[in-house]
Amino acid sequence: MTHTLFAPQALLPTGWAQDVLLTWNDQGQLTQVQPDTATPPEGTATAAGPLIPGMPNLHSHAFQRALAGLTEYRGQNADGSQDSFWSWRTLMYRFAAKLGPEQLEAIAYGLYVEMLEAGYTAVCEFHYVHHDPSGRPYADDATLARALLRAARRAGIGMTLLPVLYQASGFGGLPPHEGQRRFIRSTDSMLRLLETLKPPCDAQGARLGLAPHSLRAVPPEALREALAGLDAIDPTAPIHIHIAEQTQEVDACVAWSGQRPVAWLLDHAEVNTRWCLVHATHMDAHEYARAAASGAVAGLCPSTEGNLGDGIFDLPAWVAGAGRWGIGSDSHTCVNAAEELMLLEYGQRLATRQRNVCASAAQPQVASAMALAAVQGGAQAAGRAVGGLATGQQADFAVLDAQHPSLQGLNAADMLSAHVFASHRSSAIDAVWVAGQHRVHGGRHADSAGAIAGLVQARSALLSQ
Repeated sequence: MTHTLFAPQALLPTGWAQDVLLTWNDQGQLTQVQPDTATPPEGTATAAGPLIPGMPNLHSHAFQRALAGLTEYRGQNADGSQDSFWSWRTLMYRFAAKLGPEQLEAIAYGLYVEMLEAGYTAVCEFHYVHHDPSGRPYADDATLARALLRAARRAGIGMTLLPVLYQASGFGGLPPHEGQRRFIRSTDSMLRLLETLKPPCDAQGARLGLAPHSLRAVPPEALREALAGLDAIDPTAPIHIHIAEQTQEVDACVAWSGQRPVAWLLDHAEVNTRWCLVHATHMDAHEYARAAASGAVAGLCPSTEGNLGDGIFDLPAWVAGAGRWGIGSDSHTCVNAAEELMLLEYGQRLATRQRNVCASAAQPQVASAMALAAVQGGAQAAGRAVGGLATGQQADFAVLDAQHPSLQGLNAADMLSAHVFASHRSSAIDAVWVAGQHRVHGGRHADSAGAIAGLVQARSALLSQ
């Protein structure tokens, strides 16, 4: 069977188009995207507002949604230092130590419903809590990963699952400390986990990849062995890594190797279009040029990077090298695709003291330019055909609410601008479709109340411990 929707305005990969007829098959794949359709087929539904492509969320630690808002106070650091990413990490470890499978699934399900309502249609889950609270593997070693897959299936969001390889507490293979006991895996154990997870991921239409956590957490030999093992399972699988997020990390890498992190990675691994360099905030000019030329995606998470005080990515330098990028909500202090775009652009404005930094000659309207770039980069990072409204891609899209006070009476491009820069952002989304399935109606998921109630209950149980 085929399924159709008519959109008076739609944001295609080439820009805004009028009178677009979308057709997709039972597998949720677009088989036709036809602009300038004078008369749609009889019985075809019409979108109530402009159609925009669904946004892939390329970096998520689902359990941290339950921690959001709980670390916003000045701590009493033993060394008298100002709060930083590293003091936040200590609090996060304490929270992760208490997490159970049922709580993880409830938090992830609530989060994924929130993502759908905010315009995300796919998520890359960077999953590093593997074992029970004592650090021992569960009887089913994939217990927590399966909880995330179930949460995504229940919510109806697309999934790229990225089990995390984590072995050391610092550069040079420093022994892990107690707060990391639930994360630690040998390389062989990780490869066995990937082999276990491949069939359920395939059955669900999810993509399986690998996330070496960071250069400080994965020694060089383990990185080489893990990448070779991944290639034996799936030579096209996505690879994500935290890198150059903090200046302290850069300094430690230089002390260990004599090189900055991104330069070291480019010299010691075959970095290409399969890779997503998450954050990559602190690069020098040579690293920006080399990393952009590799074809890797920069995984930018502006709300989390701002919350943790990471710094500001130099997007103009990256784009000058034809670098690809996408957005993620990471620790989920903010769950809103439009707000990530807004924060990314505003960070660039503050750094450069210019406006409309993320626009381009081809797409001078900044919100449209950013949305198209982030969708393309996010799809590449996800390793899935979710790259926008084009034949062969998945039918993932959102409909803006043309009657929203901030959008009403504007043309389609300006509605998207208002959605990103002038509305309450998620409030201006009317509907969301994933793989041709209508997941959000009138701004709400069918199980919105139940999903959020489950998340709140899980958070309360964790806090009571």
